[in-house]
Amino acid sequence: MTRITKHLVNLQNRISKACEQAGRSVNEVSILAVSKRHGVDAVHEAHAAGLTNMGENYLQEALEKIPQCSQQIAWHFIGRVQSNKTRALAENFDWVQTVDSQKIARRLSDQRPEHMSPLNVCIQVCIDNSSHGGAAPEEVAELCAQIVALPRVTLRGLMAIPLPAVDEKAQRLPLRRLHQLYTDLQDQGFSLDTLSMGMTADLEAAILEGSTLLRVGTALFGPRPE
Repeated sequence: MTRITKHLVNLQNRISKACEQAGRSVNEVSILAVSKRHGVDAVHEAHAAGLTNMGENYLQEALEKIPQCSQQIAWHFIGRVQSNKTRALAENFDWVQTVDSQKIARRLSDQRPEHMSPLNVCIQVCIDNSSHGGAAPEEVAELCAQIVALPRVTLRGLMAIPLPAVDEKAQRLPLRRLHQLYTDLQDQGFSLDTLSMGMTADLEAAILEGSTLLRVGTALFGPRPE
């Protein structure tokens, strides 16, 4: 059993307990392994342990890793999107989770190669004035409508990076607001199936509030190299 396999067992136990508390099936919650600042060997290990979704924050680092890894891996970009980087994102990633404007969504659609399937995107929502960015909650419905009209991207859901909180009760508040926005948008007719929220420190709170995709780095790979 490798180090990452041991970590994955512990992580799955945490997820299972939280799902039981929430009255949810573990099959409703997926893991995105956040491999930023970890080398290709760590990605190989994680993939061998059964993880097929990898998340990267830094474009150049990801572009060096992706060609060295299995084509079965789905790559998610979870860093801030700059306009001058959209072509590389559109050409190399399967998902971009941090779309926060029509301009970025349109560039990703225009630059997605025709031979590739449409790019999966999530709207990043600034749910609690976090410095990580994102669209304001009141802007998200209009942005959803703009994105679904684009031909080369597929709107999958919402993501957020809340501010750190001192306890589970405080962690759950912004996550609850994001889940409410998610269900409101579904009620308005948008076909959303991904609620990307929860990391190593707050994954239990995220599961309790309806997360479908946990973005986990430290709990899988250990502390990031400096």
